[in-house]
Amino acid sequence: MKTQKIFFIFTAVYCIILSFVTLTTKIAHKMEDKEMSNIKKFDPKELETRDVQIGRGITVQEFNYPINRHDHGVATFKRAPWWQMLQAVDGQIFTPAIIPDNVARAFCFEGGEPRKFEDHDINPDMFGIEWEYIAQVGGSMVRPGKPFLSDIEEWYDKVVWPDIEKWDWAGSAAKNNGTFLQPDKFNQMWFQTGWFERLISMLDFENAVMAIFDEDSQEHVHKFFDKLTDLYIRIFDKVVATYPEVHAFFIHDDWGSQKAPFFSPSVAEEMVVPYMRRVTDFLHSKGKLCELHSCGNIYQQVPNMIAAGWDAWAPQLMNDSQKIYDDYGDKILIATFPQGLPDSIEALPEEEQRRYAREYAEKYCRADKPSFYNFYAAKYLTPAFREELYIRSREAYSK
Repeated sequence: MKTQKIFFIFTAVYCIILSFVTLTTKIAHKMEDKEMSNIKKFDPKELETRDVQIGRGITVQEFNYPINRHDHGVATFKRAPWWQMLQAVDGQIFTPAIIPDNVARAFCFEGGEPRKFEDHDINPDMFGIEWEYIAQVGGSMVRPGKPFLSDIEEWYDKVVWPDIEKWDWAGSAAKNNGTFLQPDKFNQMWFQTGWFERLISMLDFENAVMAIFDEDSQEHVHKFFDKLTDLYIRIFDKVVATYPEVHAFFIHDDWGSQKAPFFSPSVAEEMVVPYMRRVTDFLHSKGKLCELHSCGNIYQQVPNMIAAGWDAWAPQLMNDSQKIYDDYGDKILIATFPQGLPDSIEALPEEEQRRYAREYAEKYCRADKPSFYNFYAAKYLTPAFREELYIRSREAYSK
């Protein structure tokens, strides 16, 4: 009884402290929103640089920004940037080990001791599906050939749904809040496996594609996705309550290959979009921002991304960045990239590197139609290119 009483008191105190932190964070961020709308003119003193950590073991150079990275990340997603935000550089990735998928995918960025993964380590995701880490590619995969489900109809009997209340949320909060997660950083919670990707993990790729296309299977996919979305919303609700300084969600669901989408826009519209929309509506209701990660040559699917409520998307380099921006950049924030540049621009004269940066800024750094810089094109971010881009984007967005 004494132990139970102590536990009850500890839990009550923890909830009171968490509620206070959440309230003060909301008040502070409302005050910051007013300040962010007043974009100051560029000052050359901003070109002073310093080294900052954007994740465990990842250090980048940062300019003397006039506002902090949290404020600017929010401003960018609200389509009022001060400079051209660099995707995954100006933000901070957060993937706590409390969510089993992050361990299964060997992708944990959080406070405390770093988690190390050895070649061929096998770890289960939240459904018990085993993923194998391949050091050579720096990622994990489900071994193909022996899928957990041989047919989508088996999910009713075979899928064991995780009990997220057993996950150590309080322990994770103690390890991350106020240390790894700080209010001046734009903290993005990455969520590794969405809807179609979850189907692949359980059925293997070919069976997942058949299930989403086959009329006899679609009813069962709908019911699975509906319950899966219920789970995701419960998880995200816990994340919002546990980590007040998580500002945005970066959710993965690959839809295409190097050459084309896996399925037609009409199939995506019917089978995936409604469930994505439930999640983005929920997160927006909590004041959070939503970025989609979806690989492949999937220009045709951009209207579905918009319909699903995503705030932003970063197309891979096989896509036509300018066409996507021209056609849809007023409806969804696009992570654009320069096209037609040589692969190795650092060998070019500095003035030519700066010219490329100016040309990119003229196309994509528009106050009436902003974008942000695509991390897939990080190879072009030489010191000269980056400095020139910063200057020109600051000037363009502060007009």
